[in-house]
Amino acid sequence: MNTRRSGSLSLVRLLGNWQQPASRAPLYQQLAQALRLLILDGRLPLNSRLPGERELAAALNVSRTTVASALGQLRDEEYLVSRHGSGSVIVLPEQRSVPGRHSVPQALDLSTAALPAGPEIHHAFSHALSQLPGFLDHTGYDRQGLLSVRQTVAERYCARGLPTTADEIMMVNGAVQGFALVLRLLTGPGDRVAVDNPTYPLAHAAIEGASCRAVGIALPEQGWDCAALAATLAQTAPRLVYLLSDFHNPTGRCMDADTRREVAEIAARARTTLVVDETMVDLWYDAPPPPPLAAFGDRQTITIGSAGKSFWGGLRLGWVRAPARTIASLTQVRDSLDLGSPLLEQLAVQALINDGERFLPQRRAMLRERRDAAAAMLQRHFPEWRFQMPEGGLSFWIELPRPLASQFAASALSAGIHIGAGPRFGADGAFERFMRLPFALETARLEDALVRLQPIWQSLSRAPLRSRSLV
Repeated sequence: MNTRRSGSLSLVRLLGNWQQPASRAPLYQQLAQALRLLILDGRLPLNSRLPGERELAAALNVSRTTVASALGQLRDEEYLVSRHGSGSVIVLPEQRSVPGRHSVPQALDLSTAALPAGPEIHHAFSHALSQLPGFLDHTGYDRQGLLSVRQTVAERYCARGLPTTADEIMMVNGAVQGFALVLRLLTGPGDRVAVDNPTYPLAHAAIEGASCRAVGIALPEQGWDCAALAATLAQTAPRLVYLLSDFHNPTGRCMDADTRREVAEIAARARTTLVVDETMVDLWYDAPPPPPLAAFGDRQTITIGSAGKSFWGGLRLGWVRAPARTIASLTQVRDSLDLGSPLLEQLAVQALINDGERFLPQRRAMLRERRDAAAAMLQRHFPEWRFQMPEGGLSFWIELPRPLASQFAASALSAGIHIGAGPRFGADGAFERFMRLPFALETARLEDALVRLQPIWQSLSRAPLRSRSLV
């Protein structure tokens, strides 16, 4: 069996400052804990092969015994298997699901920025079921999606200032699939894709899955750096630019109209396609975002939307908005993946869109209250943490006073709390001084988690940082 090999230098960057001087745990246990977190977060892919013990020990500047003991512990826990001629290969214990945010049974999940379903979901599915008999004489296969549903999504764009027809819409199984289809259509192995740095982790996964290379464009403290975008397009000639303009994940910022116009102009001059992820567009608090970025440069822009954040993640339904010719090409590309999106979910999402003005205001008000309560709790329990109040979305992007994000996440996981360390959102281990903290959780549960996290953070932050040393 052929397996991908993780390079030692790349692994060192992913591990970051994994040593915890204040911890009483032996060094090999700290290393095992850090590697386990990378596996559970999906930053070390399944079936990939770790470097050899000697190579890894040299890269980490620890003894081979330390590395061997750490890997041995992970083998005992069934996170690694030894295969003849392949070394240590990453797997998951049988009782665990795919690596990611929900991989720790009974852990309090502070790594997921999403809301549970409200009563409107049940009502929408009840309505969809009442409509379903009218479609049962059909095969149920529709690569582009039901016409009536596409018309509803198109009308939604029209209302937001972007004229759209049903031919310019394709229903997909979530925003990630939409982006993967676009990558499959417009890129090839080795092509570059420009992304914000930091950005949505699954965008990185989709780019890597398409055998493309992500080119990060650093976000300034406020807004977007249009000069850096123009320079990146001129110097690296990426095939695509992937952006989150509406309540950016993870920073929460929203691109203003002038910046949208400038970004569209830059992309048009460079003849580079923009792929704009609007997953968070409905989750504004005080004022809706400007018109879609595609309204400022239609021919050069593909827009991806999703029902997951606005309504419920369990719907697993989204859409792609693009020129009709591009949509026709995407439907052909889709043949190699599936035969279309489930009809019942499409009908449910249609009902939710039509009914959105009834329940979305209350949803936004609830999130605003939870954001404000969470901000007060953070200032009370962690006064040294810095963050900006987002105007929408579901989370804070927190700047830590020290580069301890991965250590903190590993220690928190041991205490039964899963948090999103900053390196999940960047490339090559960047953002060790940052973490994403959702505020969608009920206020009482969030405060309980923060109270449990406080002594863990205090222990880490009071310990002196030290470089890796030979053990």
